[in-house]
Amino acid sequence: MNAHATPDPAATALPDPSAGASPVMAQYFDAKTRQPDALVFFRMGDFYELFFEDAQKASVALGITLTARGQHAGAPIPMCGVPVHAAEAYLAKLIRAGFKVAVCEQMENPAEAKKRGSKSVVHRDVVRVVTPGTLTEEGLLDARGANRLAAVAVRGGQAAVASVELSTGEVECLATGVAGLASALAALGPSEILVPDRLFADEAVSQALKQAGGFVQPLPQALAEPAASEARLKRLYGVETLDGFGTLSGAEISALGLIAAHLETTQAGKSPALSAPRRAGEADVMAIDPATRTSLEIEKATSGSREGSLLAAIDRTVTAPGARLLAARLARPLLDPAAIDARLDAVAWFCERRPQRQRLREALKGLGDMARALSRLALGRGGPRDLGCLRDGLAIGEAVAALFDPAQNPLVAPPEEIAQALLALTPGLHPDLAQFRALLTEGLGADLPALARDGGFVGAGVRPELDQARALRDDSRRVILQLEARLAAESGVALKVRHNAVLGYFVETTGKAAEPLFAAPLNATFIHRQTLANQVRFTTVELAELDARIAQAAERALAIELDTFEAWRDAAVSVAGDLQAAATAAARLDVAAAVAEWAEDVGASRPVVDRSTAFEAEAARHPVVEAAVRRAGEAFTPNGCRLDGAGAGGPRLALVTGPNMAGKSTFLRQNALLAVLAQAGCFVPARRLRLGVVDRLFSRVGAGDDLARGRSTFMAEMVETAAILTQATPRSFVILDEIGRGTATYDGLAIAWACAEALHETNRCRALFATHYHELAVLEQRLAYVANLSLRAKEWNGDLIFLHEAGPGPADRSYGVQVAKLAGVPAPVVARARDVLERLEREAQGPANLDDLPLFAAVAEAAPSYGPSPAEEALRVMDPDGMSPREAMEALYRLKGMLS
Repeated sequence: MNAHATPDPAATALPDPSAGASPVMAQYFDAKTRQPDALVFFRMGDFYELFFEDAQKASVALGITLTARGQHAGAPIPMCGVPVHAAEAYLAKLIRAGFKVAVCEQMENPAEAKKRGSKSVVHRDVVRVVTPGTLTEEGLLDARGANRLAAVAVRGGQAAVASVELSTGEVECLATGVAGLASALAALGPSEILVPDRLFADEAVSQALKQAGGFVQPLPQALAEPAASEARLKRLYGVETLDGFGTLSGAEISALGLIAAHLETTQAGKSPALSAPRRAGEADVMAIDPATRTSLEIEKATSGSREGSLLAAIDRTVTAPGARLLAARLARPLLDPAAIDARLDAVAWFCERRPQRQRLREALKGLGDMARALSRLALGRGGPRDLGCLRDGLAIGEAVAALFDPAQNPLVAPPEEIAQALLALTPGLHPDLAQFRALLTEGLGADLPALARDGGFVGAGVRPELDQARALRDDSRRVILQLEARLAAESGVALKVRHNAVLGYFVETTGKAAEPLFAAPLNATFIHRQTLANQVRFTTVELAELDARIAQAAERALAIELDTFEAWRDAAVSVAGDLQAAATAAARLDVAAAVAEWAEDVGASRPVVDRSTAFEAEAARHPVVEAAVRRAGEAFTPNGCRLDGAGAGGPRLALVTGPNMAGKSTFLRQNALLAVLAQAGCFVPARRLRLGVVDRLFSRVGAGDDLARGRSTFMAEMVETAAILTQATPRSFVILDEIGRGTATYDGLAIAWACAEALHETNRCRALFATHYHELAVLEQRLAYVANLSLRAKEWNGDLIFLHEAGPGPADRSYGVQVAKLAGVPAPVVARARDVLERLEREAQGPANLDDLPLFAAVAEAAPSYGPSPAEEALRVMDPDGMSPREAMEALYRLKGMLS
C-alpha cells in the first residue's frame, strides 16, 4: 500500500464520481454507487483497500491505521487496507460489528489488461456482498452451529417466516400468525432477518424482531409483492412453476421472495445449491417463546455461551452436521407422536447394538462437512479441499452403509429412519453419485491446496497435456540439456544452450566452431541471432518453440488445472441433490447414535409420547445440573412429577413450596426439559416418562429487568405472565416461579392467587407453580385439580440441610433466616432476624404491626458487638514462635474456654 499523508477529516465525504476521477477510482465509485450501504473491499494487488468514509469506519472497527492514497478533487483520499491472505479475519470482525461488506475483485491479471492497451486498467467488479446471514467460508462459521438468513412477511393478516442456511442449502418456510413470529424466529436463531420496511410500523412484528436478535435488514416493500416474489423464486430455482413446492400462501411466497432478492444482490448472480423449500406450520413444532428459551437454556446458557446449556449436556455427536441437526431438533421439538416415535426407534436400535454403534461413530469421525463444501463450490468460493471433502465423505458413506449391509451383517432390520439414511449412502443405488466419486478418486491428487489457483491438485496421468506442461515447468533444465546434447551430436559442433532475459534460450559457440553452422545443410537448422567478440549465437525452430513452451508452461499447467477444477465443480453441482441427501443421512445417523451414547452414559430411558394430556415422570433428573454434579463426584437426587391436563390421572396444577436453595427452580426446569427432550426424539433422564404432547412451553423462572424497553424486574415478570395467561392451551406446559414477589406482600399474594386460579380454571394446562406464599396451599382444598408439592429440608444442630426431595404437601416453613446464615450474612443480623421472626410467629401478626416491636432495644439487647471477640483479642497478642509446647497447649485450652 502507498500511504504518505494524513487525510483531512473535512474531505472525507464521498465526492461526485464525475469530478475528474482516475480510471481506478472511477471503478471504485461505480462499485460504491451500486452498494451504497456496504463497505467496499476494493482489490488492489495483494490488498483489499477501502476509501473515503468506508476507510474511516473500517479503521475504527478493525483497529488499523487510517492513511491516505493520492488525491481527489484537490484533497487527500482517506484509505486503509487489509492483506488478501488475512481478509477472512477482518471480514468476520466487520460482520460482527454490524457492517455489510461488498467484495470488489480483480477479474483479470495485469497482463490480460495490457492486451487491451498499455494504459488499460485491470477490470474489477463486485463478486459478492457479505452479510451476517450469507456467510459460507469455513473460517467465518461456527462448524457446530447453524447460520440462517430469515425473512418475515405478512399478507392478509397471515404471517410467514422463510429461512435459508446458505452454507448448506437448506430452505424452510413456516406459516404462522403474527403472534407466533417471536416463537418462530427464536427457534431459528437467525443471524440476519429481512423485513419489508412497512412492517416496522406493526408493534407486534417490531417486538418479535427485537426479541429474535440478529441483524435486521430493512428492504423495500415492493420486493415483498407476490408477483415479483414469485418471479424471483422461479429464477432462483430455474423452474417454470412453483407447483412442485406445494400450495404456498401469499405470505410464504413473499418471505421466500425476499430471500431470493437478497441472494440475487449479495451473490452477484451466482446460483447457490438450494434444496426445495421444506414447509412447516404452527401445528408441526412445539412453540417456545424467546423468554422461555432463554430461561430453560436450551441451546445457550444465560451467559450466552454453549457451555451450561441442555445442548452441551447431551451432545455426543462426532460430526459438525450432526451437531447442527441435534441443535435444530432441540430448538423445534415435534408435535406428531408418530414422527417422534420414528426418531426414538432409531435411538433405541442403536442403544441395543453397542458394538455397531461404536464402529459407526468411529467411521463418522473422519466425515467432513459435505453440505457446506458443496455450497461453497456452487457459489464459486470452493477449492480443491472442498472436492476432497466430497470424495472422502462419499467413501465414508459407502463404508458406513457396508457396516449395516444385511448380506454382510445379518441384523434385525433397522427402523425406518436408519434404513432411509443407509439407502441414501449406498453407492449402488445412486449411479450418478458413484460416477462422481470415481471421477474425484481417480482425478484428485493426495495433497490438496485450499485454493484452486495454487494448483497441484490434479493427479498425474489424468490429463496428458497437463503432465507435459508440468514436466516442462518442473524439469526444464533436463529438457534443455537433452536438446543441447542432441544438437551437438547432430551438428558435430561443440555448443551450449544458454539463456538471458533479452534473447531467451539460444545456442552459443565460438566463432571458429560456428563456421559449419553457417554452411549448408546446418544453416537450415541453425538461425543466426547475434555475433559477439568471441561467441556466435544461434537459435533453432525447435529451441524457439521450446523457449515459448517453457515460458508458458507454469501458466499453461495452472490453466489446465483450473479448467479441470471447473469441470469437477460443475459435476458436483449436477449431483447436488444426491450429495445433500447423503450429507443429511450421515447427520441423522450421527444424531441417533450420539443420543444413544448419551442415554447409555447417563441411564436415560425411552419416553412414551402420546396425544393425552398426561405428564408422568418417575425418578427424573435435570440433565444439565446432573452433568455438573457428576463432574464434582456427587449424585443427583431424582424426583417424580405427575400432572394431567384433564385431571384424570393427577392434578393439572401443582403448587411447589420449600426453602430457597432447596431446588424448586431445578425441579421446575427439569420437568420442562423432559418435555423438550422427549418431543425432540431423545431419550430422557428418568426411570419412566409418559408425556401427552405439549403444544406450547412456557417458563417464568428467575428475576431480570428489561431496561432497554423501560421495564422493571416486576414489569418484565408481569409481561411474561400475561403472555402465558393469554396463550396457554389445555395442551401447554407451564412452569412459574415466585409470581408476585416483586411488589408489596398483599399485592403479590393477590396476583399469585389470581394467576393460579386462571391457570386451573381458564387455561386448564399442566403447570408447576413455585411460590413462597404458603397461603396458596389452601387452593388444594378449594380447586379440584390442585395439589401441593414441597422440596424438603431439615434443621440439624442449628444448620439447614437440603434434601432435594419433592414430596406431597406444602412446606412447613421457608427457612429464610437459615438460608441467610448459609449465605454469610453477619451473625448479629442473623440473630436479629431470628428474634424478629420468633416474635412475629408467636404473636401471629402481619408486617403492618412490625412498628410495635422494640427494634432498637432488641438490637441493643440481643446483638453482639461488631468488634473483635475476646478469643480474637487473645489470638492477636499471642506469640506462637516464643511459646513452649506446654504454653501452647495451655493457650489452646484458654481459647476453647472463651468460646464455651
